[in-house]
Amino acid sequence: MTLIIVIGHIIFMARPLRIEYPDAWYHVMNRGRHKEKVFIVDNDYLFFLNLLEFSSELFHVDVAAYCLMPNHYHLLIHTPGGNLSRFMRHLGSVYTQTFNRKYNCDGQLFRGRYKAILIEEEQYLLYLIRYIQHNPLKEGLSETLDDYPWSSHHGYVSDSIKWNWLYKKPALYKFNPDSKMRKREYLQYMAQNDTEELEQVFSGRKLPSILGSTAFIQHIKEQYASEKIDKEVPESKVLLPAIKEIINRVCAEYNVDEEALYHSKRGTINESRNVAVYLIRHLRGEKLGTIAVMFHIKTYSAVSSILLRTEKLIKENKELKKQITFLKNSINKSQEQI
Repeated sequence: MTLIIVIGHIIFMARPLRIEYPDAWYHVMNRGRHKEKVFIVDNDYLFFLNLLEFSSELFHVDVAAYCLMPNHYHLLIHTPGGNLSRFMRHLGSVYTQTFNRKYNCDGQLFRGRYKAILIEEEQYLLYLIRYIQHNPLKEGLSETLDDYPWSSHHGYVSDSIKWNWLYKKPALYKFNPDSKMRKREYLQYMAQNDTEELEQVFSGRKLPSILGSTAFIQHIKEQYASEKIDKEVPESKVLLPAIKEIINRVCAEYNVDEEALYHSKRGTINESRNVAVYLIRHLRGEKLGTIAVMFHIKTYSAVSSILLRTEKLIKENKELKKQITFLKNSINKSQEQI
């Protein structure tokens, strides 16, 4: 299995990237402010689980796995209606208000906005269920999965109707269509260690925004890049072609090295540089000042002039227009290889 990770930039108080659509899957996490406890006594865990069940029914959201730890939680969520934000806003606000009233607190309970990793079900559903439910073992809170009461593991090994709210079917049917065999295979699977790839993902300081195969990443980029680019959401840039990729494509098309893009003689037109500037602006929406620094251009107004001249030339010069179109197509296609 090839692990594809798209890493976003974490910026203080920036809104996290949210891509929502029907039937999407997410690994959702949040942690107590300053790593403080968000579950203190058993009734806190029970209230959160009751709220989780009620909210899943209210918003028609499926909970496939969960694990509640003293100072954080993990959820594996499926959204048939593409409404993760509404569901999580309700879950977080109701629990915080109840916790604050109970313990005579005020303000935020969690450290900030929850982290939601958009995942590809086919590739990562089983891996993430195991990873989520293994958390108590890794933290030394329990020696076995059966001993830890606050995870969905108990729902997967039980046939009681009280667990009907847990969305077990997609995972269990991946093991075996026979109900007797699938439980045995589930237990065998859970007894295995988590994959090294996932351990690396979740041990890093910057968590991914999207987790899936090459085809999945490309599909998300094609479907949602243009509508999700937002100056308040720095992570949205993960949906766009890399600056380095654009520069490499332009250099190959004009048969020049990268250094040639950063220099321009007075009285001459550096078409390769101008095309690179144009593509970085139009494919990524980079700020004029950022482009000026990147290409050693003195002012952002000079960048604006380059863009205006290039746009005019594209309208007047059919060959240049054809070349730009070719470059755009090849850059977008190259994202399949990321």
